[in-house]
Formats: sequence, C-alpha cells, structure tokens
Amino acid sequence: MVAAAKRWGLDEVPIAPPAPPKVKPRITARAGFEVDHQEDWGLPPVFTTVPTKNKVVFLTIDDGSEKDPRFLQMMRDLKIPYTAFLSNYLVKDDYGYFRKAQSYGNTLNNHTLTHPYLPGLSYEEQKHEICDMQDIMQKQFGRRPTVLRPPYGNYNQDTLVAAKSCGIKYAPIWNEEVYVDHWEFREDDQQLRRGDIVLTHFRGRSDWDGTMVDDMRRFLNKVTREGYAVARLEDYL
Repeated sequence: MVAAAKRWGLDEVPIAPPAPPKVKPRITARAGFEVDHQEDWGLPPVFTTVPTKNKVVFLTIDDGSEKDPRFLQMMRDLKIPYTAFLSNYLVKDDYGYFRKAQSYGNTLNNHTLTHPYLPGLSYEEQKHEICDMQDIMQKQFGRRPTVLRPPYGNYNQDTLVAAKSCGIKYAPIWNEEVYVDHWEFREDDQQLRRGDIVLTHFRGRSDWDGTMVDDMRRFLNKVTREGYAVARLEDYL
C-alpha cells in the first residue's frame, strides 16, 4: 500500500476502514429534511451523515459523464470504496465502464434517467425518472438499487413516495463536496464529521482544471490527514 500511495502521489497511506458494523445504525431523516408523513408512510430518509462512532467518511460520486480509466485503477490500487449514483443519459454510451467499477466491489445506485429538478415534475413524471432508471440498473448491472440520490439534492414528498414505490429505501445527499481545487461544506464550521457523506462527480478536464485522479488525491490527502478512513456506505445501511 505504501508503494500504491506513492505511485498515485498521496501524502500518506490511506487509513484502512474498520470492519462493517454488525448492527446497522438506525437511519432517519436529517432534522429539517423531513417531508409530511415521513415516518407514517415509511418514506426513504434524506440524510447527510450516518450515525457512527467510527472515524469514517463515505465517498459518493455522481452523474457519470467522465469515464477515466486511471481513476478506476487508482481506487482499486488504493482499495478505496465508493458509491456511484448514475444518471442514464450520461452513462448509456459506456455502461461497460461502470460494470468494471462494479466488478471492483463498488456499488452503483440510482440518480434518475435525465437528472431533472424533481420537485418541478408531477408525481408520475418523477416516478418515471426513478422507476425507469431502476429497470435500466437491473438490465445493465444486475440489480435494482435500494438507494437514490435526488439530483441537486432537491426533492419533495412526491419524490420519496415515488422512490419508495420503486423499491428505494434510502435517499442520502451529502455534507461536503470535494472538487479538484477546493472543498465545500454544508456546516458552518467547515469541518468533517464522523459518518459524513462526501460528494464528488465523474468529471474531468472538460469541467475542471484537473482530472478525477487529481480530485481523489485532494480528497484522500485531507481525510487521511484528519484521521478518517473511507468506508463503504452500503455497509452501514
């Protein structure tokens, strides 16, 4: 692992995550992120942090426009798990890239067909965006996800009702976002917390002044320096 960290230009060797919890934490909607009838109807919770005493964060990667083979190799070499949230209009030109990511042990989840602003759609339109993506995920990757990230982190009650009808159990968003050249934080103190969900995107030089490898180097250097390991989100759900 020392050689891999050096090869990919990291400051330190990433910290190995602890074993997955034998008893999964109870996931509830973040305060202020609930919708009406959230618990009565058993709707998927929207959350930004997983309750855990482990000093871990969770890496999630959205959309799917950039398909950098070096990124796949880097994460495999360093044994860093991540969860991908895919939008069909961006991944349909190369499902094979994401099948390779899946074969390396990473999880592929639902990010809708066309990445719309869901609250601006009718219930039936939202259901089409989510459920039809479930069908594509089953066909292309062999499983119907139980996890949805609503595009832009925007949703309403119809979103969660539609998602539940499609087999979705969780709707995580994020507490931090990492770019190739900076971080952005939801919390005012701009600090990582145990169990935080971190967002980044499948993007490269066409959108950023750098590559996904550069982006991951920034991410890993910070979390490692602050004593965090990167754990697999689904291990805690």
